[in-house]
Amino acid sequence: MSVGADLMARSDQVFIQTYSRFPAMMVRGEGCRLWDADGKEYLDFLSGIAVCALGHCHPEVTRAICEQAGKLVHVSNLFYTEPQTELARLLTQHSFADRVFLANSGAEANEAALKLARIHSGPDRYEVISLTGSFHGRTLATVAATGQPKFHEGFEPLPQGFVHAEFGDLRHLEGLISDRTCAIFCEPLQGESGVRPLDRVYLQKIRELCDRHDLLLIFDEVQTGMGRTGTLFAYEQLGVIPDIMTLAKALGNGLPIGAMLTSDKIAAAFSVGSHASTFGGNPVAAAAGVVVLKTMLADGFFDGVRAKEHLLTQGLQRTARRFPGIASGTRGLGLIQGLVLTPAGIERGQEIVNRLFERGVLINFAGGRVLRFIPPLIVEPEDIGMLIEALTAVLEELQ
Repeated sequence: MSVGADLMARSDQVFIQTYSRFPAMMVRGEGCRLWDADGKEYLDFLSGIAVCALGHCHPEVTRAICEQAGKLVHVSNLFYTEPQTELARLLTQHSFADRVFLANSGAEANEAALKLARIHSGPDRYEVISLTGSFHGRTLATVAATGQPKFHEGFEPLPQGFVHAEFGDLRHLEGLISDRTCAIFCEPLQGESGVRPLDRVYLQKIRELCDRHDLLLIFDEVQTGMGRTGTLFAYEQLGVIPDIMTLAKALGNGLPIGAMLTSDKIAAAFSVGSHASTFGGNPVAAAAGVVVLKTMLADGFFDGVRAKEHLLTQGLQRTARRFPGIASGTRGLGLIQGLVLTPAGIERGQEIVNRLFERGVLINFAGGRVLRFIPPLIVEPEDIGMLIEALTAVLEELQ
């Protein structure tokens, strides 16, 4: 038995089986590469599911983590700390927001947003409208907000106060608004249900509905935020400013951290003790977040992301044209791109992912319909070429 196989067997004996894992024990990462316990190298177009935006073990992030860990790891939010103060300053300075709440994950950031929307809107307005196909987290409240029934199964009855509008159907959404409604909750691009961007005009109409009915607009930018779409936040490209925005994933480049951002006026609904987090914004994760933001805000960074978006989309579009029986086209924003599969391709979707894994290339199958490509934002043109070459070879085998 190999070293990796032995470690994986021991892992399977002690963990609750909530994950369908690839047969690889990852032990090292650098940039866009991972290595397993048996020495095999992988080209990573998954990025820990859109987390390692600056690549694995980015030297400046690593340095900040180590330095901060040598000074102060935790004191609780009963005290001020410099890293979280600097992180919040950078987030507000470069967004619509005035105030920040720091948490440990996207689900926690979304929980904070939902609680804030309810308490701001008053006791009789508690209902949140989200969209079918959405994904907002794994806690009971964020599962209830998620517009995919498969995530609800076995956990009923779910918390009350969540209804789901048909994706893209503005009339249906407006029909769900009632005296109980406090907010509309959506992702600018639905990542987990198959890389589905929300149309710019549709989002603008949602903003108009919120203004007309005195509702809060919450953007879940857990996956789209932090440079993934070619700007720091996706809302910057859409002509729509939310009232509340949530972030996580790439914010710490691998360290667990989430953030909920909003205005002074809305933030005032929270008071001391109304919401909290023991570990939220701990100094080490916050120090990593500061470096991530400063790196992304440097001159030319987003120009580079958009240039690589062009290379990736061109390559995927050529692939779709070459294999019309398997793929029907592409969709996405920035460096979150999807190759949309035909009905015949969908049947082979996970097999395509598995064959790429065997070739040392990591992607995933999102929403049961799309091959999702979310490489580190520092991906090189040569890496994109290698991805397209491997994908082409796999599709040729299947065809």
